[in-house]
Amino acid sequence: MILSRRLLCLLAPLLFIGCAKRDVLVIGTDATYPPFEFMDEQGKFSGVSVAIGDEIAKKLGKPVEYRNMNFDGLIPALQTGQIDLIISSVTASEQRRQSIDFSDPYVKTGLSILVAKNSTVQSAEDLKAPGRKLAVRIATTGEQWCREYLKDAKLVALDTDAACVLEVVNGTVDAWVYDQVSVMNYHAQHPQQTRALLAPLREEVWAVGLKKGRDDLKAKVNETIAQMKKDGAFAKLADKYLAKERDMMKAQNIPFVFD
Repeated sequence: MILSRRLLCLLAPLLFIGCAKRDVLVIGTDATYPPFEFMDEQGKFSGVSVAIGDEIAKKLGKPVEYRNMNFDGLIPALQTGQIDLIISSVTASEQRRQSIDFSDPYVKTGLSILVAKNSTVQSAEDLKAPGRKLAVRIATTGEQWCREYLKDAKLVALDTDAACVLEVVNGTVDAWVYDQVSVMNYHAQHPQQTRALLAPLREEVWAVGLKKGRDDLKAKVNETIAQMKKDGAFAKLADKYLAKERDMMKAQNIPFVFD
């Protein structure tokens, strides 16, 4: 019993480290997704998500620290208190809302399809044909959608965008289901090997992820997002990071992500 009490005394402070309020705002992101979150040539965090995080930190009057993590590790890191926020192009899905809370949305997008140039796939309906093989990025809503609606398809689960694109380019899979901006960009990088089917399979929104119960922090995040919309900050971010994507989407009569 004495040993148990001693252990409890030693371990008790550790149990609250993740829950303690910090003087620094710690934001988790997977910095492999330009132009939203990436490392610039100087090795610094950059992109739309980082600009949003910087504004939230200003609102709170705190310095900000970004932590680069694998995408599938972001929610566990938030739940265990390693980070305060997730800003990493995260879809505020109903499945994720069971685990964490979300801010008001700042991006509207949709799932779309990247296929090989000579693929017979022309629509989501074609993905239901027998024997289909699809690339999915682990822990994304694209993977979730495929598992829910394409139960007979063989899924190749991969860790990175680059690996998924390579599967399509090499013709080893029939398609990759991912967000519209990414599908457009990767098609633009491989126009001779791919086609982009941009009609949304499902509309989605991206939001800032928070631990459940952080209503005070959520209110400040929402105030920041609302102010950025009001003062034209998102339009400026579009000019800086998404001008090409904005023009491509408008040319195809697809609503822009900040509209």
